[in-house]
Order: sequence, then C-alpha cells, then structure tokens
Amino acid sequence: MDAPLLLLDAASLYFRAYYGVPESITSPAGTPVNAVRGFADMVARLIELRRPSRLVACLDLDWRPAFRVAAIPSYKAHRVAEKTGLDTPDVEAVPDALSAQVPLILELLAAAGLATAGADGYEADDVIGALAAAERRNPVEVASGDRDLFQVVRTAPTPVRVVYLGRGLAKAEVIGSAELASRYGLPETGAGPGYADLAALRGDPSDGLPGVPGIGEKTAAVLISRFGSVEGLLVALDDPRSALAPGMRAKLLAAREYLELAPTVVRVATDAPVQQDRDDTLPSAPVDPAALTALQRAWGLGTAVDRLVAALQARR
Repeated sequence: MDAPLLLLDAASLYFRAYYGVPESITSPAGTPVNAVRGFADMVARLIELRRPSRLVACLDLDWRPAFRVAAIPSYKAHRVAEKTGLDTPDVEAVPDALSAQVPLILELLAAAGLATAGADGYEADDVIGALAAAERRNPVEVASGDRDLFQVVRTAPTPVRVVYLGRGLAKAEVIGSAELASRYGLPETGAGPGYADLAALRGDPSDGLPGVPGIGEKTAAVLISRFGSVEGLLVALDDPRSALAPGMRAKLLAAREYLELAPTVVRVATDAPVQQDRDDTLPSAPVDPAALTALQRAWGLGTAVDRLVAALQARR
C-alpha cells in the first residue's frame, strides 16, 4: 500500500498530551510545556509507526460552529467556560496552562515544516472530513481519540482509516470499514456514514446530543442497517406500511424534530472551505532548523524535539 496521508486531529492530540504529561514539566522560566512536549512526542511516534508520505495537522478554528448550535442549541453547551465576567457563550473551557501552549505548538509545527489546515467557522472534524473526502491519490489515516471521526472511514476511491487513540498511542487501534462494521453491527458497505447516523440516534452526552430516548447503540445499529440512514428512517416513519413496530414508531415520532436536525450536527461538513498553510509533503528534515533549535532551547523542549527531528530524518 502507498504511504498514507496522515491527518492529525491536533486538538485531540494536544489535549491528550496535556492530561497525559505532568504539568510539572516546565520551561527554564517555569512555564508549563507538558502539552508541547507530549504533542511533539506523539507526532514523532505516529510518523515512525504509520510512515506517512504526507501529513496535515487539522485545527479547530471554531470549536462550536454556529450552524450546529442553530440546529441543536445544546451542542457542546456544557463545555462553555464558566468564568467570572465572561459574557460570551462561545468560549470553550480550556485549562489556562494548555491555552498558553497552543501557540507554541503551532510555532513548532511551522519550524518543523509540517502543514496545518483549518476552515473558518468549522471544527477540525470538518477539516479532516473535507480533506479525506477529497483525497484521490493516497490512502488516508486519521489520528484521533474522537470516535466521531469513525464516520470518515471508507474503502474507495482511496481507503480511509482511523488510528484511534482512545486508550492512548501505545494501544492505538486501526479502524477501517471491516473493523467498524464488526464493532457496531453495521453493514461494511457504508459503515462510515452509517456510524454517524447511529451516533445521531444513540446520542452523545459529551457533545450535548440527546439522541432518541429509549434507543441505545445496538438498536440504533439495527435501525440504520435496516433503513440505511436517518433520512431513510424518516421515510419509513411516514409510511404506515413500513416495518416499524408500534413502540419504536412512537419513540421516533416523539423525536422527529431532533431526527430532522441531528444529521447537520453529527455529520462532518465535507464541503468545509479548508485553507492549508503549506504543501503537505512530509519533509525529511525541519524546514527551519534554526527556529526549531531556538524553540527547543528557549522552552526546554529537550528530547521531544530531538525525537521529532529523528522521525523526519528516518524517512531519507
């Protein structure tokens, strides 16, 4: 198989780094750099393990897009920061010590020569979905700890798989269409889109999505397998001759408004207007070694930067 295009869910990685590496890891000035060092280590390890030819770190330019909130106001509402004097509902509750490190992570990526991409008004999931949907040259691998991205999995025209980091990088699972179908009881053909619709039915408390009361994951999988999609389910709901049991029909009718809106929220926007800062070819050496060395020394990034450089150079 050709070397993949590796799409990094950057926020997923640096949140994991922040919580996985002690905050006692600091710069010479005493500023926490645990997320930066952990992120650099993870990127280096992913390059070593997955051996990509291309790489893009995908960014959240809007963590709670207006079009999703307009459809379902509870979307991520519980994550809104509750700080004294805060007068906007659109600020995510992120630890201050992590927020301060994100610009440094972006400087590190730029000095190393690793591409970043974002889309105004969209989440990183949408950036990943758009880049994966458009890819016709290389297989795609998506590195994330977010199950929502299982929906981008496909077999053609180029395969897309998720390197799922839910249990950490050491226990990463590679999820393709077959694995996704087996895990959730979905048809292998269309397992990725099927997962998004399963998630809409099941709901997701971590994203503020209520789901359909009384429908769990297994029942959701049966419904999507039978009717193909949320839209197909709504068609069946309008057909008195469809094979919906009376109790199930009642549950779905009660949640009809939610079901009409949920796909807009749950599915990634594959048409997101993605802007990329540079070519995504993975360099065999840092593009700005002086800047990278300066960052390493000023912030005490030590062996984390050395590992990233070594991972790049190993591709020569």
